[in-house]
Amino acid sequence: MFRAFFAIPLWQRTAAGFALGILAGLLLGPAAETWLQPIGDVYLNLIRMVVAPLVLFTIASSIAKLGEGVGAVRLGVRTIVWFAVTSALAVLVGIAFGHLINPGLGLANLPLGEVKERVIPTPLDVLIGVVPTNPFAALSEGKVLQIIFFSALVGMALVALGERAQGVRRLVDEGAAIIFRITRWVIQLTPFGVFGLIGSVVGGYGWEALLPLGKFIFAIYAACLFHILIVYSGLLKLHGLKVTSFFRGAFAAQQTAFATSSSLGTLPITLRQTVERLGVPQAYAAFAVPLGANVKMDGCGAIYPAIASIFIAQYFSIDLTLTQYILIGLTAVLGSLGTAGVPGTSVVMLTLTLSTAGLPLEGIGYIVAIDRIIDMMRTATNVTGQMLVPVLVAREEGILDEDIYDGRVAWLPGDPDAANTEVGPAGI
Repeated sequence: MFRAFFAIPLWQRTAAGFALGILAGLLLGPAAETWLQPIGDVYLNLIRMVVAPLVLFTIASSIAKLGEGVGAVRLGVRTIVWFAVTSALAVLVGIAFGHLINPGLGLANLPLGEVKERVIPTPLDVLIGVVPTNPFAALSEGKVLQIIFFSALVGMALVALGERAQGVRRLVDEGAAIIFRITRWVIQLTPFGVFGLIGSVVGGYGWEALLPLGKFIFAIYAACLFHILIVYSGLLKLHGLKVTSFFRGAFAAQQTAFATSSSLGTLPITLRQTVERLGVPQAYAAFAVPLGANVKMDGCGAIYPAIASIFIAQYFSIDLTLTQYILIGLTAVLGSLGTAGVPGTSVVMLTLTLSTAGLPLEGIGYIVAIDRIIDMMRTATNVTGQMLVPVLVAREEGILDEDIYDGRVAWLPGDPDAANTEVGPAGI
């Protein structure tokens, strides 16, 4: 029975958990938060458990391997450039859909939710905060940017020491293989985690919280779907890649991102799918994907602030000027880099955008009640972009394994006897 269950492709099992979660949430109502949330919480704890060691071992291993070849700096620069380009496109999509749907027109007397005050760090504070004073504390607290920094130093030291560090390099590589295997086990629990998370969300939200802001929710979902299905697909086609192959490989991570509303929580699955189903070399993906999970936020950091700014301007009957649109765009593109690693990125980004554009900050309180609902779609968009950019860069650099990308073979790191296993179109 268990063997038959695990023989079903992961995305199909996750989709079934998603559908059953919605049904259970509708049936249980508010009680779903009591009965189903613990299932989701256990799953999230397991995912978070592997994030820090996964980043530590894979980043150190990848830097060591990239350092042996040429073009490591070029890979990094290309990645950052594509992060910025796709974020700029996301801002334009958000502004377009904000004016197409006009989510703030015709609304009045919305209930004002509680907004916790957040301190927006300066770019200098963020830069200083990347350097850990205690790498072990960074590991225990899950501060991913600090872990990336320390892991990169370890990788560079392995390159500099050469043959003298072969034993440590072998240990790092084996550690990465072990964490990948543990991650693979945890990922098999995704259908159950999605069931609990979606069920608790559906049961916990009532229609009274959703209906007044229905146009705003629709605008976010429509813009994100357009960005994923049209903009991302267009970039894939421009690179001569099959669109269906990308979405087949990315779907499991997208589902998990939608259910968890956490790019970092989805990171193990995002990295696994990028390497094993999209054909990006592990040495490069282990650097690009964790970095993207911190700074690549097309949904939270670009589309959402753009639409929310238009919503708030319309609600308060403020006519936005060209200068304000430019400020919104620049803040959305550069802000996610400047607030990387800060908890509650979407709220921080929106606060930063509204402050820069001179819009009333109290407007955040009108949309905070439905944040969890829109955060699911925002995060799915974030994670899709975090997989897309490494694929595009790998294609440009000629290092993308197109047999894996197109689903002809599957490669499982640390599992040599599973290499070159034939898989079908739905082999996820």
